[in-house]
Amino acid sequence: MGLIKDIYSVSFYEKFGQAVAEVHPAFDKQKFISAIYEGDFAQKEWKDRMKHTTVVLHQFMPENFPEAVVLIDKIIKNLKKNSFTEGNLTFIFFADYIEKYGLDDFKTSAKAFVSITQFISCEFAVRPFILKYKEKMINEMTKWSLHENHHVRRLASEGSRPRLPWAMAIPFLKKDPTSILPILENLKNDSSEYVRRSVANNLNDIVKDNPEIVLEIAQKWKGISKETDAIIKHGCRTLLKQGHPQILSHYGLESTNVELSNFEIKTPKVKIGDYLQFQFQLNNKNNEAKTIRLEYAVHYKKSKGHLAKKVFKISEKIYQPHQVTKVERNQSFKLITTRVFHTGMHQLSIIINGTESEALEFELVK
Repeated sequence: MGLIKDIYSVSFYEKFGQAVAEVHPAFDKQKFISAIYEGDFAQKEWKDRMKHTTVVLHQFMPENFPEAVVLIDKIIKNLKKNSFTEGNLTFIFFADYIEKYGLDDFKTSAKAFVSITQFISCEFAVRPFILKYKEKMINEMTKWSLHENHHVRRLASEGSRPRLPWAMAIPFLKKDPTSILPILENLKNDSSEYVRRSVANNLNDIVKDNPEIVLEIAQKWKGISKETDAIIKHGCRTLLKQGHPQILSHYGLESTNVELSNFEIKTPKVKIGDYLQFQFQLNNKNNEAKTIRLEYAVHYKKSKGHLAKKVFKISEKIYQPHQVTKVERNQSFKLITTRVFHTGMHQLSIIINGTESEALEFELVK
């Protein structure tokens, strides 16, 4: 499997250059490719290659920004005609172009986003516009939430997320997300799961700074449809992991007469690269069936010696009266790029409907 930066290859630029030349006769394909590979292109990572492509492309585009946008639209139409796949990450430089060169032309850029996002997503590129134009941009995105194309509707939700991962945060929306709530309201029954999932992710962003707002929405939207219920559940996942009493109550998740027993760590000493093995027994001692959300928490030892908790879901299902269930699980300690493991004593606990058990210790070794 190749590196993501290698999607920007000579072959790609040849095909892209040809597509541009077909709608822009003044375009010099070979000069464009030579400009791409000048300097330290080989050492650039994916994001830098993408932004470099934006800058080089700009050198071959009309100086007038609205004219450049018209040409970008023609290029995209030609790419589609030549069977370039919609949503291909390679073409995110089109969105970057609008972000870099169109920030002072709100009207043209807003129209360009509607067109471009139907080919490649623009949720990162709209962020500087929200920061600069605030309510004006939010109002425009609210209109997008009613658009006939699901990619445009999704951009309204995804682009307005207060804490969109790998993107600049929007401080005023973290503080007060009220202005984007009409967007989510418009999309709560959207026909596209792609859009609905974005709505849930937006709610989960809001939860981290304003849980009371999402709890109010959860109550307001409850029972509208199974799709809307799914949005609420996914949008409240952080609150569920935190064992927030109000959201647990919302779903009828309470731990009375649910007994945890025989909780045991089968591998009290775990090598980095291996699996932690543990087991426990669950007994629904109630006289009626009960929905039980089962999770476990690993309290990882960090570099400064403190413990940091991460919650993992096991299941959420109905247990019959007096049902006794044995649960066995493995937790991986294989090396991954997104987590650094530190040797020493760690802890593990079981969480039943938000109620956390006493933690057991295990040692991670090399």
